[in-house]
Amino acid sequence: MSSPAGAGKTSLSRRLVADYADMVLSISATTRPPRPGEEEGREYYFKTRPEFDAMVAADELFEWAEVNGNCYGTPKAPVLAAMEAGKDVLFDIDWQGAQQVAAKAPSDSVRVFVLPPAWSDLSRRLHARAQDSEEVIVQRLALGQREIAHWSEYDYVIVNKDFDRAYADLIHIYRSERMKPGRNPWLPAFVQGLAEE
Repeated sequence: MSSPAGAGKTSLSRRLVADYADMVLSISATTRPPRPGEEEGREYYFKTRPEFDAMVAADELFEWAEVNGNCYGTPKAPVLAAMEAGKDVLFDIDWQGAQQVAAKAPSDSVRVFVLPPAWSDLSRRLHARAQDSEEVIVQRLALGQREIAHWSEYDYVIVNKDFDRAYADLIHIYRSERMKPGRNPWLPAFVQGLAEE
């Protein structure tokens, strides 16, 4: 899932993970400092720039990008472990990361873009959070303009005018994509069993 900051992507993704036991949220590594209330390994793995660069050099990241002077990336090991355990992995990432994931796993990825109902809502939400300075909010809004330009590269677009409606739309996307034959490796044996009864 991708969106400009403040559109509700994180709230939607965290609720989906909480409601579906077969879904896990990928935790990104970042070089940005923690915000108040954030914990190591819950919101992010907080890394120094040299630590992050070492992860890139060792090919330990599934995807990564530099945004507003900070690096963000998805460590491979937890994603692969979750997939091997039969879990679906939800990425809360920007358009650059979504492009990289889709290129590496085209048949296994589903991209969802979350839009706000109006641009003014983003500014209001970012100010209401009171987590960032005015300078950072201005940067995040400018980044959001660049992010929105990539909406058409996604498989689905949700306009988050009403959270419950947007969440219902997200559930429909997840459940319908989960039911595709190629995403259910147990299905051929099941069908064969039906045919042999």
